This record gives sequence, C-alpha cells and structure tokens, in this order.
Amino acid sequence: MNALSKFLPDTYDPAKPVAVIAGKARYPILLVDAMRKAKVPVRLIAFAGETEGSLIDSFAPDERSIIKVGQLGHMLKSLKKLGAGYAIMAGQITPRRLFKGLHPDLKAVAILTGLKERNAATIFGAIAREIESIGIHQLDARVFLDASVAERGVMTGGKAKIPDDVLRHGIHIAKACARLDIGQGVVVSRGTVLAVEAFEGTDAMLERAGDFGAKDPVFIKTVKPAQDYRFDVPVFGERTLRKMIAANIRYAALEADRTLILEKPQVLAQARKAGIQILGYS
Repeated sequence: MNALSKFLPDTYDPAKPVAVIAGKARYPILLVDAMRKAKVPVRLIAFAGETEGSLIDSFAPDERSIIKVGQLGHMLKSLKKLGAGYAIMAGQITPRRLFKGLHPDLKAVAILTGLKERNAATIFGAIAREIESIGIHQLDARVFLDASVAERGVMTGGKAKIPDDVLRHGIHIAKACARLDIGQGVVVSRGTVLAVEAFEGTDAMLERAGDFGAKDPVFIKTVKPAQDYRFDVPVFGERTLRKMIAANIRYAALEADRTLILEKPQVLAQARKAGIQILGYS
C-alpha cells in the first residue's frame, strides 16, 4: 500500500504531476490542499463558471488551464501541455449544463454521437478512456483523501439509533436504485420510501423528503455495484448536513470506505451539535 494514499496504484510515480479536473464547490479545493500538504506536484484544469475562483487563483498561469464545459479536445491538449502524468476528476458540474450552456468541441461531439446511452457513467467513462488513451492515468477520486472516507459505526458518537429493520430497508432500496443507475441516495421512514435521488441531486431530494413531515426519516447513501471511483464518488458535506437540518432528517447512513465526508471533523462536530446521527455501514 502506498504511504501517500491507499487508493493510489502500485505503479504511481510521485515525480509526475497530477492534474485535478475541478468542478464546483469544496471537494476539489480540499483535494488540492491535501495534495499540496503531501508535496504532490499538482496542476489544474478549471471550468469557466464552475470551478471556484479562489482555487484557480492559487495556481500560477503555467500550472493551470481554464476551459468551457464540453471542450474535451481542449482538455486533452491542456493535460499534455501541463505535463500531467495523472488526472483526477473532482467536484460536480451543474447538472443543467449538460442540457443548456454546454460548449462541445469536435472531440466531444464525436464521443457523444457514439454513445448509445447518455448518463454520467457513460459520458465520464468515455472521457476517462480518452484521457487514458493519451498516456495519462486516471486516478481514483478518493486518492489523497483517505482521512475523509466514512468509517463503519456511529461516527458522531453514542449508540446507533436507527432500527436495524429500517436501516436494512433503506439500504435495500438505495442499492436497487443504484443498480438501475437512478441515483445513489434515498430517504425512508418506517418502511416507506419518501424520496429517491435522481438527476436533480441530493439537495433537492432531501428538500422533497422533508415536505412530508414523516416520523424519523433516514437518509441512506450508497454506491453502484460496479462503481467507477475515477469519476463517481458519493460525497457528504456541510451543505448536505444543512439540508438535512432544514428538512428535519435526523439520521444519515453512509456506505463505509466508499463515501467521502468533506471537512469530516467539522461536519461530524456540527452534526453532533445539531442532534444528527451519522453512521457508516458496510
């Protein structure tokens, strides 16, 4: 196991720069911070209108490239220009951009035309293959964030308050939805499915679930049977916690070693203060 991260391949060469292909919000910022602390040579591919400006500004001009969403050919050229040996996809792109505001170049159009199904798995899988085809290794997106993965057991302390039958039911529904590529999160209450995550994302699902005023709702986060961690890592963070508080959802169950908890110590402390229990299951 590599000392820098258990998610690194055995063939990892620490001398080669790692390019972070950064979406929005905190995830790519935390990843870059962890990489810099580990003395990993890091470069940045940023998306105009998506990647945080503070992250872009933290890179010298010759260590970054700013592109529009959909400019795959430009991305590949930028990765080569930056001398990247590895790439990591971190952070989301605003979902509506896939329908409005997309700027596909010829390379992207060629890939999209060749896809029989167009969803996150097929699109990002195709992008990963293109990156690999130019000799750049696509890394597991949990890499360098080992301390942030969910652990088995009650991470907020105390005894588990979610009844076993409720937890089993929630996991069963979440796994079924993930297997069908609908989404990776559900909210259940005493045998009833309140909401299922789909294209709208976790935040909107939690808001809908909160409208019912159900008894003891539980938020379950899981992964697909053949999860591709190069571009599809379930994430729980402060924003998700705020949505849970607003929706009066007091329990969350996250798949251990599969889900990232961004700013984990702070989020768990805030959850404890708010009376929310977060546990990891496997």
